[in-house]
Amino acid sequence: MDLLVGIDLGTGSSKGVLVRPDGVVVAEHQIAHEISLPRPGWAEVDPVGMWWAEVGAISRALVAAAPRAAHIAGLCVSGVGPCLVLCDEHLDPVRPAILYGIDSRASAEITALTAEFGAQEILRSAGKSLSSQAVGPKIEWVRRHEPEAMARARRWYGSNSFIVAKLTGEYIQDHHTASQCDPLYALRDFDWHAEWSGRILGSLPLPRLVWPGETVGALTPDAAAHTGIPAGTPVVAGTVDAYAEAFSVGVRNPGDLMLMYGSTMFLVQVLEKYHTNPALWTTAGVEPGTFTFAAGTSTAGSLTQWLQKVTGGAPFEELMAEAEAVPPGSEGLMVLPYLAGERTPVFDPDARGVFAGLTLRHGRGHLFRASYEGISFGIRQILEMFDDAGSPAVRAVGVGGGLHSTVWTQALSDITGLTQLLPEQTIGASYGDALLAAIGVGLVAPETDWARIAREVAPDPAARARYDELYATWRELYPATREQIHRLAAFG
Repeated sequence: MDLLVGIDLGTGSSKGVLVRPDGVVVAEHQIAHEISLPRPGWAEVDPVGMWWAEVGAISRALVAAAPRAAHIAGLCVSGVGPCLVLCDEHLDPVRPAILYGIDSRASAEITALTAEFGAQEILRSAGKSLSSQAVGPKIEWVRRHEPEAMARARRWYGSNSFIVAKLTGEYIQDHHTASQCDPLYALRDFDWHAEWSGRILGSLPLPRLVWPGETVGALTPDAAAHTGIPAGTPVVAGTVDAYAEAFSVGVRNPGDLMLMYGSTMFLVQVLEKYHTNPALWTTAGVEPGTFTFAAGTSTAGSLTQWLQKVTGGAPFEELMAEAEAVPPGSEGLMVLPYLAGERTPVFDPDARGVFAGLTLRHGRGHLFRASYEGISFGIRQILEMFDDAGSPAVRAVGVGGGLHSTVWTQALSDITGLTQLLPEQTIGASYGDALLAAIGVGLVAPETDWARIAREVAPDPAARARYDELYATWRELYPATREQIHRLAAFG
């Protein structure tokens, strides 16, 4: 029996699946972890102690759960991204990995590179403006602030390409991840921007570009000993976790939209043709020659996890029951969910959370419902930008751990007007990795789709009307408080 291994390195955990070529899951294994937040605006991990160790542990657990006659036909790993992993000639990291847009340390470098290359030229070439999501400014930050680490670096990776290197010795970057390494990649050309990458990388070489579903190498004997998977097993490139997850639920055609409910909220929509918007991210897609719009918030599930902790740690089911008892609109309580700054659409690392309209009659259930509503108002704002760009969503699929909150999913449908399709299989990016592996090694046809829709969440017309009234007030909150919040952020 042929089986595929898919592993995803997420923000809050790593997860692996063992899957048959027909999409049936044979085994799963998950390891929880925490990222390091050593300073305000910093988000890091130890790529060996966390990512590589967990790939090994998950692989061994999956192999142990496989039927006796099983054959591991392929392996694919996705991960959080875009990230920056700088390594020496022995593939040892010279510093902790710098994570994606939740790490906002490179604000000054974003400003400087934008001035150097030109905002319009960056948007035209890279498909998006420089933001905390971009890798180029993070490389510049290391050069300016940690020159000794930069001097030791010989190659640079993302999360999945670092694992590919550990598994196979190959130095690659998948096109999608590369398209988020702004401004190093020329999106319309599906190639590196020779001038800008040379300027920012200096002596660091450019990795070979591949598509996420390409087989890029074979497991080395050392990697086989680490993972328990036989040496010579084909390894497929993989990509950023959100895009592997979109692939897993059939978001592959123009107008298809994925709404990922996680520690942050992330949106991916397939485009019919290349289009840019300075408030959104245009990227290469998972499949060759495709483009996507993307947007991401800085908090989502992390906000409600924080609320759960600071309000006493009550069980999730109890908190949801309290939130469900509160009517739409949270009886006048409104939340700006910017507790970790914000990415799309305001791109403001100094934004902060605001609870507006709070009174003595509001309780814990109000806080939770208002937080879900605040997150959903932000998604409505993003989707309006998709619409303005001429790319409205025609099919929306919800994924991620946040789907367990019926309050959240219903509030998002009510606030945005979208009917959401919820898939039967909600494992996430690791399931998409397994599908990419199956395609990459030729076990299934490239158009194979394992997704099955289990149910729909449709808007409630009455709640929709109430949220329409509140939305204008929510949109006014950020510009009305920005100046004061920035002063508080500087003070903090």
